[in-house]
Amino acid sequence: SDHGGFEAKEIIRDYLRTIGYRVTDVGTYSKESVDYPDFALKVAKKVASGECERGIMIDGAGIGSSMVCNKVKGIRAALSYNTKTIINSREHNNANVLTLGGPLHTPDELREMVKLWLETTFTGGRHWKRVNKVMAVERNQ
Repeated sequence: SDHGGFEAKEIIRDYLRTIGYRVTDVGTYSKESVDYPDFALKVAKKVASGECERGIMIDGAGIGSSMVCNKVKGIRAALSYNTKTIINSREHNNANVLTLGGPLHTPDELREMVKLWLETTFTGGRHWKRVNKVMAVERNQ
């Protein structure tokens, strides 16, 4: 997270650990002002390298972090803001990074959203064709 998502990240990290997930926290570690691109890039690289299966990046709105993460080859980051977009990002788009605007959600909403995102699987089928087209754009740039 950046400083804008710090409090939400702390809530999510602790929650995920209590329900059995292994969490790699790449920062930030305080509310001191930092630049979201630095931390979004760290999250995206962990996922792109295979070190982490999925990533969650939280800033003030989730928009900037989504933009940064999607610049990294192999990343399909989805800015989500409710359960419908959470499910769609996984079932249809096979998103491997979730970006959130931490201050926009209550602690209970954050816990519900990340749990749902981690538990929702890609449905494949007709969606593979579309995901492959997205990945082709990346290869052809």
